[in-house]
Amino acid sequence: MDILDVLKTRAKRNEPMARYTTARIGGPADLLVEARTVEELVALVNRADEMGLPCIVIGGGANILVSDAGVRGLVILNRTREVRFTVRDISARVEADSGVVLATLARDCIERGLAGVEWAIGVPGTVGGAVVGNAGAHGTEVATNLNMARVMRRGGQPEYWTPRQLAFAYRQSALKQYRPEERPVVLGALFDLKRDHRTNLERRAAEFQARRRGSQPPGATMGSMFKNPPGDYAGRLIDACGLKGAQRGGAMISPVHANFFVNATGQARAADVKALIDLARTAVLGRFDIWLELEVELVGEWGVEG
Repeated sequence: MDILDVLKTRAKRNEPMARYTTARIGGPADLLVEARTVEELVALVNRADEMGLPCIVIGGGANILVSDAGVRGLVILNRTREVRFTVRDISARVEADSGVVLATLARDCIERGLAGVEWAIGVPGTVGGAVVGNAGAHGTEVATNLNMARVMRRGGQPEYWTPRQLAFAYRQSALKQYRPEERPVVLGALFDLKRDHRTNLERRAAEFQARRRGSQPPGATMGSMFKNPPGDYAGRLIDACGLKGAQRGGAMISPVHANFFVNATGQARAADVKALIDLARTAVLGRFDIWLELEVELVGEWGVEG
């Protein structure tokens, strides 16, 4: 595979990142290219490092806020999609590429009567991003069923990391401590699942989806903006400060759930969202003496980040 040919023929220049994020927000990437296989993903990251080109990998574009100034260097869209199942009498193992969409993986497992990831049926994003952020919902998270993840350090070779090495915590892992352009790249993940009746899994998945529809806003969002502080909920704190419906430019704190910030007009800028982040943090700090920690990651050129 000639990775330079991939860059020459498939890379897009000055490509708006708003086309690739769930919030439909983000300025231009200097270069943007899709990685369609794990081999391409590895080769592209390594080539960028050899060239001294800043490089970040994104999946479904959830849980990130890309700056209006955009992203310097190379953005790799992770479109790896292979899933492999090993099914036994009462258990199974599924190995998924990091670009696999979480909701798709959940549906595939439900169809096979495999329990353990049905919580992800309505969760945006991909396997790779879910491992980095220890994504979760409905009382379950990636760490619950992960056996190990295949990870490549920058300038290194692919290796397997155990949950202990990943140091999972609430919406956190050892990987998230790196800056995006320096972060080891998740190539895939292995999950240990259990056999169950498909009808049971379908019922649970339907309950999860109904719960999400009833509590979370429609429209273009990044997902939950802040982590829940210990013993409380970020949405409750922001709501108690009277900020539901607050708007800056085209961005709004959702009237449905105050921990979701919506691209209300379809034309919101990252600066609008950042203004609401600062507003919410300042209000909650002043009233409750709690500093809200971002769950969403700021990506691109931000200058001095808050």
